[in-house]
Amino acid sequence: MEFDEWEPVYEAILRDFAYDRAGDERGRDLLAARLEESFDPTELPIGPETTVAIAGAGPSLETETDLERAREADAVVAASTAVDTLAAHGIDADCMVTDLDKNPETVERLTAAGVPVAVHGHGDNLEAIREVVPNCDDAYVLPTTQAAPRGPVRNFGGFTDGDRAAFLADHLGTGRLTFVGWDFDDPAVDAPKARKLEWAERLLVWLESRRDERFAVLDERRDAIDTASLPLE
Repeated sequence: MEFDEWEPVYEAILRDFAYDRAGDERGRDLLAARLEESFDPTELPIGPETTVAIAGAGPSLETETDLERAREADAVVAASTAVDTLAAHGIDADCMVTDLDKNPETVERLTAAGVPVAVHGHGDNLEAIREVVPNCDDAYVLPTTQAAPRGPVRNFGGFTDGDRAAFLADHLGTGRLTFVGWDFDDPAVDAPKARKLEWAERLLVWLESRRDERFAVLDERRDAIDTASLPLE
């Protein structure tokens, strides 16, 4: 995903949520300033022959079906607290994707153990960046942004932790994506999070179109998803 492809969708997200692009750029620049080095994503065990499980933090992650699919995958890229849920069932994530909003101690622990964490900088998590990133091993921090990439901070596409994980794996050329712990209709989430999940759905539709693939997680939902803001062919 090149930024010129991502930018029109990013602008639609900014409009929908009334986000400040300058805020995202401040998050990006603060993240870059806190790092002396960063993780090279090509070192992840992801390539054309791999199946990557993209783990969301929904309640279905603890079902035996989803846990088994995560165990069977060649690599696991997990969003936020999904890392902790998987670890409780003996499944290690190969990469964590987070904007530091829930479990900073996991971020610090993973980087110290040599497990890469894709840390996202945006306009609403400046304080978290200041508090958490200095306690991480820079060599295992992969800095990301929704805005234009700059310096070590990358933009692979995506908006929520979960769909950013999918776009990261796609960028690395994974052969297949499988989705575990994704609950778009989770009644426990608040209204703002529900709106973000709507965007996650849209972005997965776009990603499957780009990959010429059909994600089972979207089956029986696909036709109802608003894709007007996406550059679908």
